[in-house]
Amino acid sequence: MASGLSNNGLVFRQLFDRESCTYTYLLGDAESKEAVLIDPVFGLAQRDRSVVDELGLNLKFVMNTHVHADHVTGTGILKQTLGKSVLSVISAASGANADVKLNHSDNISFGKFSLEVRGTPGHTNGCVCYVFHEGRMVFTGDTLLIRGCGRTDFQEGSAETLYNSVKTQLFELPEDYLVYPAHDYKGMTCSSVGEEKKYNPRLTKDLDTFKSIMDNLGLPYPKMLDKAVPANKVCGLYNLPPEMEEVLSGSKNNN
Repeated sequence: MASGLSNNGLVFRQLFDRESCTYTYLLGDAESKEAVLIDPVFGLAQRDRSVVDELGLNLKFVMNTHVHADHVTGTGILKQTLGKSVLSVISAASGANADVKLNHSDNISFGKFSLEVRGTPGHTNGCVCYVFHEGRMVFTGDTLLIRGCGRTDFQEGSAETLYNSVKTQLFELPEDYLVYPAHDYKGMTCSSVGEEKKYNPRLTKDLDTFKSIMDNLGLPYPKMLDKAVPANKVCGLYNLPPEMEEVLSGSKNNN
């Protein structure tokens, strides 16, 4: 668990799910205690809740960068166990249910801090990135990974759209902004805009070369796709397999 407490009162934690290689991010205002959680995983909702409780934070928003295909979101279970004061957040373009549906250039506030929403379709139609200007960070979901990017061969994917999203919405940010993706499979915790502009083996290429790369990745069909996408359309609480129902039941009993 990577962490940080900056001089300006930001509480920051980077959490990891070994099974799906998903990063979950907790950001809080140490003064007001308001916090947001980005891209939680269903099976680790109790861990996330424990971290929030231990740090004395009040979770205001549970946010997703897009409708994930490789894991079920923890949004719904966190809302059920923490109460109505916690609001679910996702982009309006995702077509998913949520208390708050975001559009490009919206802002999400927690305490004295805020996140700017940037629409970055391409991996899915509903992908967004959250830019935290005060902390000089950007949470890129699957749009921009460390030395890579999200696949574009299913779930409304478009290589050209993703390429343009990265170039216009992310690579135009200051180069020292730290890049925090939704996933990493090689043990890299973060990058920077400048690094990715220089070293990303896909997105340093011209558009035609990028499209050729994306068309020939040869990746297997995501094993969780058929379960994860329908569940994530409703905050992760739809047609759950028995083992996940047990997690939810246990969480309710422990509340």
